[in-house]
Amino acid sequence: MVLKAFSDKQRTVLTWWCDRSPWREREAIICDGAVRSGKTLCCGLSFVCWAMRRFSGERFALCGKTAGALRRNLLGELLPLLAQLGFHCEERVSQNKLTIARGARSNTFYLFGGRDEGSAALIQGVTLAGVLLDEVALMPRSFVEQALARCSVTGSKFWFNCNPEGPEHWFYREWVQKREERRALYLHFTMEDNPALSPQVRERYARSYSGLFYRRFVLGEWVTAEGAVYDFFDESYVRPAPEGDMEEWAISCDYGTANPASFGLWGRREGVWYRVQEFYYDSRREGRQKTDQEYVQDLERLAGGRPIRQVVLDPSAASFMEALRQRGWRVVRADNEVVRGIRITAQLLKEGKLVICEPCRDAIREFSLYCWDTKAGGDRVRKEHDHAMDDIRYFAVTVAAQGGGGGPAGRAVARSGRIRRYGRFGLV
Repeated sequence: MVLKAFSDKQRTVLTWWCDRSPWREREAIICDGAVRSGKTLCCGLSFVCWAMRRFSGERFALCGKTAGALRRNLLGELLPLLAQLGFHCEERVSQNKLTIARGARSNTFYLFGGRDEGSAALIQGVTLAGVLLDEVALMPRSFVEQALARCSVTGSKFWFNCNPEGPEHWFYREWVQKREERRALYLHFTMEDNPALSPQVRERYARSYSGLFYRRFVLGEWVTAEGAVYDFFDESYVRPAPEGDMEEWAISCDYGTANPASFGLWGRREGVWYRVQEFYYDSRREGRQKTDQEYVQDLERLAGGRPIRQVVLDPSAASFMEALRQRGWRVVRADNEVVRGIRITAQLLKEGKLVICEPCRDAIREFSLYCWDTKAGGDRVRKEHDHAMDDIRYFAVTVAAQGGGGGPAGRAVARSGRIRRYGRFGLV
């Protein structure tokens, strides 16, 4: 790994705890702001250098939403860099344990995932000298507070980094707004603070987001969701399907009985997924509910004898899933994380990797009506005009965003008791 010169904010992150720093008495550092702004790696490097300078024989915590996400987002770059700097790193993957040594000093770093409220129990009982929370805004408050409570060693400090969420988010209220009371150094990052990003790459990121996600991920603002969800979508995003055969076919489904059911037929050509046809049935409008078996028949008519690789289905539709499987369809449970799914869908649409074709009139109609629920608080969408939006989101996250073999199976790592060692020259 070749490092470019650090920006001023990155240098502040790297040195805030040093003896000559004006911030050395602070007990925490908070780095928030834009995506790809260079905050994650410099936080991780600063945290390890501080731990190795101030302590030996102590335990520390590295926390992400999951241990796997932490490895992808932080350790994949950090460990080779530490090896170049003369640290010896030994990772026991099955134990989520990392030992770092340099000279006579050695410390242990445990990896924790703060996925949900139950995750707080994972970190109970351990005594820590410091904690780094990567993407802290994605973690539940109970997990974060339990992690901080474990830091009882004299001289312990906290490292936080994240992309912004809404202004009502607990971390924004309790830490960002109360940073002086918390004795925390606060640094807001933009893409200009990352010397590794060229102007062309920064401009590409700016094109990839719009509305809420542009303000959060490009401008780095803690802002409230409001207005149309896909505020950029217009007729320019509606194109005919290419002529000739598709390389692959799939169907996405949002199942409904009292509510509308929406199915989309997708074909892939040269890395682009086209929603070429749809089935949309509103039982209230039609005056009759359909059975699971009738919906199976509707799906088969939509498939039209094409070789459908998979049917991506609303994970709550258990009875319909079973009916499809009994007829021999390969059914995949959709990823149903709404806000993340909306962001991914919007990005794929803007990048031209998802295309809505002209026959999908109900989907096109819903794009103009799908809105954030400003009265509910938080990032929530109004539960209306959302059925085609849901089936498109399921497909975007579960299939289109995974690329070629990049899905859960492609990302899986063996969880045996293997040991990964990093020396001066990298993985050994």
